[in-house]
Amino acid sequence: MIKILGIINVNEDSFYPASRTTADGAVLRAAQLLSEGADYLDIGAASTRPGAGLLTEREEWKRLEDALKGIRKAFPDAKISIDTYNSGTIRRAYDTIGPVMVNDISAGALDKDMIPTVGKLGLEYIAMHMRGTPRTMMAMATYDDVVTAVKGYFWEFSAKAEDAGIKDWILDPGFGFAKTVKQNYELLARLSELKDLGRPILAGMSRKSMAYKPLEITPEEALPATQVLNFKALEGGATWLRVHDVAETVRTVKVFEMLNA
Repeated sequence: MIKILGIINVNEDSFYPASRTTADGAVLRAAQLLSEGADYLDIGAASTRPGAGLLTEREEWKRLEDALKGIRKAFPDAKISIDTYNSGTIRRAYDTIGPVMVNDISAGALDKDMIPTVGKLGLEYIAMHMRGTPRTMMAMATYDDVVTAVKGYFWEFSAKAEDAGIKDWILDPGFGFAKTVKQNYELLARLSELKDLGRPILAGMSRKSMAYKPLEITPEEALPATQVLNFKALEGGATWLRVHDVAETVRTVKVFEMLNA
């Protein structure tokens, strides 16, 4: 079963301006994404674009709290994922709206308490491959073989997750994070090799540089390219897609499923 995460950015700095919103606007965007077919709402307050600085837990929660409360009140049954690398943010969210899925760009590397917290609370977890921080990661895009590096990273993470009691975790190879455009395409072309780890695979390529830079266009013009990339990811075994454009992605998934019926 293919799942779609609809992106809600409660900040003023994410790379795609149309995804940015306020706490009040987050409820309206949630309504749109759910009506279009999103399975989860992926809500983040910290920009993780290349070059972005890290956000403190206090500032992150200040941005998130009202948005989460508003969305939970308006849509009590909506499944919510929180895009954060701060374990304290997850504890606050859990106490405020109950269980959530955690979408962590660092797979616990930016907060040593994240993995134990997720395990203790029994939450679903998206672990992403990245090196360094958003500010330093592109300087670390050096690999003998990017796919081998990503696989090794997740074999190590798998042991950490098991030790912490994390049972439901999803593998995100981290398109655009500490990888050149060429490395992103190699990773996508060989995505099926990650199925060896036996975990669900998430692809997050929506309007990213691998979609627009080779075509010399802007993120605003990159929807068609994004849909092609998503289709390729589905062919490679991805069962989760993280996107800005839910309605269009639902159609892409339907075409993929008809071709593979």
